[in-house]
Amino acid sequence: MVEHRAAARTYSPFPAYEWPEGKQSGVLLSVDVDAIAPFLWEHRDHLPDRIARLEVRRFGLRSGLARLLDLFDRYGVKASFYVPAVVAEFDPDLLPSLLSAGHEIGLHGYFHELVRDIGDAEFDAALDASLDLFVRQTGKAPIGFRSPAWEMTPHMLAEIKARGLAYDSSLMGFDHPYEIDGVVEIPVQWALDDAIFYKFEGSGNERWAPVSGSAVLEDWLAEWRTLHRFGGLFTLTVHDWISGRGQRIAVLEKLLDVITAEAGTWVATAAEIAGHHASSVNSGRFAVASAVPAAIGARRFGTRP
Repeated sequence: MVEHRAAARTYSPFPAYEWPEGKQSGVLLSVDVDAIAPFLWEHRDHLPDRIARLEVRRFGLRSGLARLLDLFDRYGVKASFYVPAVVAEFDPDLLPSLLSAGHEIGLHGYFHELVRDIGDAEFDAALDASLDLFVRQTGKAPIGFRSPAWEMTPHMLAEIKARGLAYDSSLMGFDHPYEIDGVVEIPVQWALDDAIFYKFEGSGNERWAPVSGSAVLEDWLAEWRTLHRFGGLFTLTVHDWISGRGQRIAVLEKLLDVITAEAGTWVATAAEIAGHHASSVNSGRFAVASAVPAAIGARRFGTRP
């Protein structure tokens, strides 16, 4: 039998992340309330008269969102909801209702516009228009941003910082909070996004059928248990039109049964987590730059970038 010995030195240029006293890890429950916004953006130049995909997504605001709110209420947890401004424009009661239930609301683009489709000026205009709508509907500005499809640019980070937003939640450079270009980052993870496993809307673009809920639950529990051991942040991202369905609510119930039974994990909103990071010893310890490298161009092997 081969004996595996620990390395003499574990390489890490960063210290362990420190959570509030008595807590070993963090959990963020987040909901992207996209509704029909991605469909509108996809067909922004010509909207077809087909309604099946619209109806699939409209299930969220009709039924799925209420089920998620009931779920969070039953388990006594608060979540962060990221809402494209056009969704709030169509339903002016949405943002105030989420706030009145004690949850956080954050920005998520205006039309769920994808970064690859817009320039810097368009991003700035969408960000300002979204902020204006949130303030008009709720009386106060949100403090968090999450980019549609989780893509960012250095320009976007600079504009988020310039407008005084407290955090972004779109990137994956650590599995605990950090800072990038001076912006507090509340990291996400594709493996903890329900759309990767369940999204199926009959668009013809699907590459596989939805994954079994029991398999998803097993994966998510394994990730939470290991992140808890590592002292990380478990950021779960669900969509009301996807995880508001019956079997998937049952999956979330089983997941929360386990998570909420562990006193050493801190279930908090992204705003609370960002506030902890900024006011704790963690601030500055995990600061990085966006560091976009130069194009390879005419480089040859063996030359330095």
